[in-house]
Amino acid sequence: MAVLTTKEIMEIIPHRYPFLLVDTIEELEPGKRAVGRKCISYNEPFFAGHFPNEPVMPGVLIVEALAQVGAVAILIQPDFKGRTAYLGAINYAKFKRKAVPGEVLQLETEIIKVKGPVGIGSAKAYVDGKLAVQAELTFAVGQG
Repeated sequence: MAVLTTKEIMEIIPHRYPFLLVDTIEELEPGKRAVGRKCISYNEPFFAGHFPNEPVMPGVLIVEALAQVGAVAILIQPDFKGRTAYLGAINYAKFKRKAVPGEVLQLETEIIKVKGPVGIGSAKAYVDGKLAVQAELTFAVGQG
């Protein structure tokens, strides 16, 4: 059962279709971690060109989905309500397997360091329990 639905996610982060890449938040520890879910549909707009004969979710969009999950974990805190978390850096990104239509991404982002409005998250995406993408994400929370 979802802790947050798509509608509730949109009350926390500013992303909207077609760039909201998280369907639900399944686990949430404000300021510490979040686990989200993205059901990959063949109808995603990026599949028209990536790739027409072999649809693969772009790795950079999986990283963006991980960043959105991390943004929920940060922005749900009262001190950051109504603000935006910007992606500041992507480090140590590794792409282990592709993600295709019909699969479900499990998106896990743990906030490992915060200093003022800047923080670092350890992010991992899984498909069927197998690691698909991992990265370290730096974020900066903007003014409200």
